[in-house]
Amino acid sequence: MTTDPPTSTEKNRQKARDPFFDNAKYLAVVLVAAGHSWEPLLGGSRSTAALYMFVYTFHMPAFVLIAGYFSRHFTGRPDQLRRLITGLGVPYLVFEVLYIAFHRKVTGGDHPFSLLDPYYVTWFLIALFIWRLTSPLWRVVRWPVPVAVLIAVAASVQPHLGDDFNIARVFQFLPFFVLGLRLGPEHFARLRTPGVRAAAAVAAPAGLAVAYWAAPRYTNRWFYRTYSAQELGYEWWAGALMTPALTAAGLLLTAAFLAWVPSRRTWFTALGVGTVYGYLLHGFLAKFSRWRDWYAAEWVQGPAGPVAVTLIAAAVMTLLCTAPVRRTFRALVEPSMDWAFRTGPAAAPAAEPAGPAESAEPAGPAPRAAGGRR
Repeated sequence: MTTDPPTSTEKNRQKARDPFFDNAKYLAVVLVAAGHSWEPLLGGSRSTAALYMFVYTFHMPAFVLIAGYFSRHFTGRPDQLRRLITGLGVPYLVFEVLYIAFHRKVTGGDHPFSLLDPYYVTWFLIALFIWRLTSPLWRVVRWPVPVAVLIAVAASVQPHLGDDFNIARVFQFLPFFVLGLRLGPEHFARLRTPGVRAAAAVAAPAGLAVAYWAAPRYTNRWFYRTYSAQELGYEWWAGALMTPALTAAGLLLTAAFLAWVPSRRTWFTALGVGTVYGYLLHGFLAKFSRWRDWYAAEWVQGPAGPVAVTLIAAAVMTLLCTAPVRRTFRALVEPSMDWAFRTGPAAAPAAEPAGPAESAEPAGPAPRAAGGRR
């Protein structure tokens, strides 16, 4: 599969990209792959379970926060709506169908077909679609972040929201997106000051120590933010306490993570452009490895197993973010759909804001289990 060479405008946009955000997206999506690779091993190692809980505290909040930051200039212009449809809406439909077909083909099961129930990693596409549509609304709210936190708390104590579009998770991660809308470049620059980096160097191991203590005591399902407290077997007030606590912990560790992300160009900066490809494609391998019992291998179950699967997951994710993979799967992930939209003055795009402020690339997250909740 071939693609047209980049235009001068596209080349200028690539030069204008901030390497800090591409670095952050690549590192975070590698953590997504690592987290998925650890799941079958959680029962046999407290250390692996603690690392899993630690990573799941912040890797999805980091992605959602960055997505909010890149949605600051979304006002609902025709060109923005077209990109929303082609960059998120259509890929959601395409990969929802592909994942369900893949599930049925490999397992031989009759998995229910529903475009309303996001399959595994596809939930983030529809969540970002919803969040971005609401971006203009948050600009007129006087206290947007506190309101978003209240919505998240309400979702965590309401067991009857239903599974459509994984709406509970959409609400529970909302505070990070809204906070991202309120941030500017100066806030991210402040994270990279020596004092903040020193604090981050303390916060990260402290968070890991807390995760090691919490791993045998608390269920990982709190960190998926898909369930209400009642569905997890707790009283409603536990959700009212845990949601703000997890939001604060997620924000703290996200800041610590971003504080140590390189701001210069590195060997993996260019891979940050392709994180949406790695995110959507790696799920097929993650599912296939479980259905074919790859984790039953003796070397995987040994002491070095978690390290080995982590390295393999990182290598696979890196490969899936490369330019050849992007060229091969571009029609699925970034379809060209000019034929589907009106042309003319009414649909003409307005001037673009400076910088990559409209990036629709998701990055990773803590996806739900196939066909619904974990």
